[in-house]
Amino acid sequence: MHGFIVVDKPAGMTSHDVVARVRRLLKIKKVGHTGTLDPFATGVLPVAVGEATKAIPFLDEREKEYRAVIRLGVITDTDDLEGTVIAVHPVDGIAEADIRTVIAEFIGTIDQIPPLYSALKRNGVPLYRLARKGEEVEREARRVTFHALTVDRIDLPEVALTVRCSRGTYVRALARDVGERLGCGAHLTELRRTASGSFTLEHARTLEQLAGEAATGVGTVAMVTIGDALAHLGKALLTEEGARKVRCGRAPDAGDCEDGFPAGSPGGQLCLVRNGTVTAVAELPPDPEGGQLRLLRGFN
Repeated sequence: MHGFIVVDKPAGMTSHDVVARVRRLLKIKKVGHTGTLDPFATGVLPVAVGEATKAIPFLDEREKEYRAVIRLGVITDTDDLEGTVIAVHPVDGIAEADIRTVIAEFIGTIDQIPPLYSALKRNGVPLYRLARKGEEVEREARRVTFHALTVDRIDLPEVALTVRCSRGTYVRALARDVGERLGCGAHLTELRRTASGSFTLEHARTLEQLAGEAATGVGTVAMVTIGDALAHLGKALLTEEGARKVRCGRAPDAGDCEDGFPAGSPGGQLCLVRNGTVTAVAELPPDPEGGQLRLLRGFN
């Protein structure tokens, strides 16, 4: 079994818990996930199985989409509902127009300070461990992009949003910053990821559904193939000799591809395909007119 299972992660489980459950259900050791979700969050969690674990670094996950609910007027130490309340402020005087204006100000590329309670590391130690010891660690701002922020509902003290953002963005931090700019504070109460790159809720199923599929035989478990997951990359069709070279760990040249090297930027990545199956990910040579591809990862 090789491919990606898109799990609709339930609340209360860590992403690691989901991987462990999939590993037990499918009785396969090589299982990994991409795009960690906080325990309280739900939604799209791509889980790689078998050789697909090698494809994780080549996925296009530059853009994510979430449905989020922000609660104004209450500040927590984690910026979400799992933290300890540290301040409460009234929200009665906040106008709906002000909320929409403030949220719109975050659209675009900004510098965002990550939450203190996060998995980011300082000197090899996760920030959340330092926070639990009572240490206040200065965090460097990170450049993130909010492609779109759509206000779906305002029912004070709650504000529901659809968030389309870059990889590495903290929606918890957005909730915190919106609250600060409105002068009342805020935290995140709900977060559901609806898309991670090309993986969407349309592909997803619950762990219960996956268990039912696995019970009828692991061969019936539907997966997103490695080829489909890497469809954003270029593609070169290998000859039999080219496929043999790749199996031996040797880089093919243009003559080992049925139509030569595909058009694209020098140094760009592409999938090497034989009989409809991706056998490797490679990098184009600096000079497309000559030279060999550089193998980046092979799939058995």
